[in-house]
Amino acid sequence: PVVEPPKPDIAVKAPPPKAVVKPKPEPKPKPKPEAKPEPRPAAPPREDVQKRFREELGREQQAMNIERERRTIKEQFEGEQAAARARAQREYVDRIRAKIRGNIVQQQDIKGNPEAIFDVIQLPSGDVISAKLRKSSGHRGYDEAVERAILKASPLPKADSGLFNRQLELKFRPLD
Repeated sequence: PVVEPPKPDIAVKAPPPKAVVKPKPEPKPKPKPEAKPEPRPAAPPREDVQKRFREELGREQQAMNIERERRTIKEQFEGEQAAARARAQREYVDRIRAKIRGNIVQQQDIKGNPEAIFDVIQLPSGDVISAKLRKSSGHRGYDEAVERAILKASPLPKADSGLFNRQLELKFRPLD
């Protein structure tokens, strides 16, 4: 026989069922709108591209021509300035040589037209500091006469603005 266990005097209640907590569904991420490639404008007709290319090329060539003209004008101006300065420098040296030539005592026994070159150092006031023979004419008497004339001509003519040179190279020939 099957014996049933006796029922307890106290009734035991079954624990209340636990509330099942449903997890909140995570919101589904909204799909990001995919970056749609922007529609490319229709390729311009080839003729338009060539036309713009020719226009740009024309502008560049024009700019290059203008720059070339500017350079040419600048070079001409600088050349003219250099020529004017050289001419003024020659005139200044010629004035000095003329003053010195007036003081040279010529000797009659010189054959030919030999050249004597002197390096002359002067002060801005025109006073001669020294006169050294760089190249002899081959006639000692003529070389010494020129050196004495250089020292005697002190002070030399003053230079115009910007033409002064402390050191001068002066060339003398007896028949000049």
